[in-house]
Amino acid sequence: MIPLRTLKTTVQRALQKISRVKDVQEAEVFTSSTGHLTCRLNYTSEIPCNGVEEPKSFESFGIGIRAVFTGTDDEGPRVGFGSEARDFSPGAIHRALEKARQNAVADPEFVSLPAPVATSQPGRGAHRFARYHDPAIMDLKGSTLVEAGWKVIHEALKTFTSSPHLAALAGSKDNLASLGLIVGGDVSLIQQRLAVASTRMPKAQTDESTLVTSLVTAMVERQNAKGSGYSAATHLAKFRGEAGSEAARNAIETSEGRRIPSGTYAAILGPQPVNDLMVNLVLPSLSADAFYACRSAFLGEIGRPIASKLLTVYDHGAARGMAGSKRITCEGLPTGRTDLIKQGVLTGLLSNHYETQRLLRDPQAREKLGLNLQDHPEVLEPRNGFRISGKGGRQFDVTPSIAATNVFIEGSAPHKTDSLLRLVGDGVYIGRIWYTYAMNGLRAGDFTCTVVGDSYRIQDGRIGAPIPGNTLRITGNIRQVLQNILGITKEARPVVGWGADEIVYAPEVAVRELHLTEIAQFMESV
Repeated sequence: MIPLRTLKTTVQRALQKISRVKDVQEAEVFTSSTGHLTCRLNYTSEIPCNGVEEPKSFESFGIGIRAVFTGTDDEGPRVGFGSEARDFSPGAIHRALEKARQNAVADPEFVSLPAPVATSQPGRGAHRFARYHDPAIMDLKGSTLVEAGWKVIHEALKTFTSSPHLAALAGSKDNLASLGLIVGGDVSLIQQRLAVASTRMPKAQTDESTLVTSLVTAMVERQNAKGSGYSAATHLAKFRGEAGSEAARNAIETSEGRRIPSGTYAAILGPQPVNDLMVNLVLPSLSADAFYACRSAFLGEIGRPIASKLLTVYDHGAARGMAGSKRITCEGLPTGRTDLIKQGVLTGLLSNHYETQRLLRDPQAREKLGLNLQDHPEVLEPRNGFRISGKGGRQFDVTPSIAATNVFIEGSAPHKTDSLLRLVGDGVYIGRIWYTYAMNGLRAGDFTCTVVGDSYRIQDGRIGAPIPGNTLRITGNIRQVLQNILGITKEARPVVGWGADEIVYAPEVAVRELHLTEIAQFMESV
């Protein structure tokens, strides 16, 4: 990892150099060093294996410059971005600036680069917490990464070997390997350091954050049973491999599953499905750019009910101790709390500086949002401008887009799992879905996904027979799902979606109606 001092010094040196360039009106300099350390899990009881495979790491670091260049009288200023990887020398600064100049285009919707702003909600801005990251992850050794992977494997095998049910199926505890026990997935650790400054905010700001996640799938192959487990934390000391035991336990409990027919069922969505619907459908529709482009499922409805009165959703990037917390955005602005849905009413949007400014000046903003933005600036406070790319983490080679941090989902009448089961009575518990996507565009709200595991019938207010994975598909409309909420558990857990950067603190959510379609079963050829 590149030292934080180096990142800060580079930003200051680059800003000084750019200030002497005559055709640059404004500039923003961003440097980052992001490390990803991953080990793959691949335990198979009947095939020789290493258990922990491919411990590997990669680091991306460099400088990105966003600059506003003097343009002609007709076109106005031109805005460009350029970056240079793995180099902080004066030459790298020059090359990044020249790339920004070559890429610059006139943007009539550009107003300015971010400047310090006072929050419209006193006391709800970012806490000035420092050193909230884990130094043990920043200085991680390769052996520690492998040990973290083995923690997961050991916890899964401990759960398998202590199961009386599996011992009975195998004939003895010593013969468990014959059942085809499989544990797969990964353990990932993310290290992030950054510095940012601009002509409007010349004092360089820095941030450091860490994250450890685990996504695990366990199988009992002879029983065609599959279970999943997951965890997320900021500190390695809190990582105990519990995702392995959870995955193995779910695999054991879902063995000998029974198919159910197509129909409309009352349902409880577990934390992972709640996260998947939130990340793929709800949050994209609660983003300022989606409202500007008229592609949100909730277009024109700020200040109006869009969900059950039971539901409250907010994003809080400065929540102390939470896995997705960050001290500042990648625009150098403080993170904080943004209320998105409050007791069913749409109250705010995720935004960055650019999207906030262009909606403030959009003549159709009132129609798009549903209110006069000048009277309600708290709706679009730019707390979510992050440089996110497919590589994961915050990256120097992209411009700020909009991303959530810690997403909290709460109910006005908190439940426990048992009370949700009694509320549903007869229905289904859905524990894991995948391939969730919007049909007919995001604005329509229609979606589909597949139920892939950890699911059960609910009978007489209790968990009943397991449902095999990949036998049901959900089709519905996200607006109807939100409006049909019956109850939400008080307990929530951090869930990281596939390829996602935000952390959703997801509870279990009961809904009145969910349409399930049985997936055709392939018949063996005779």
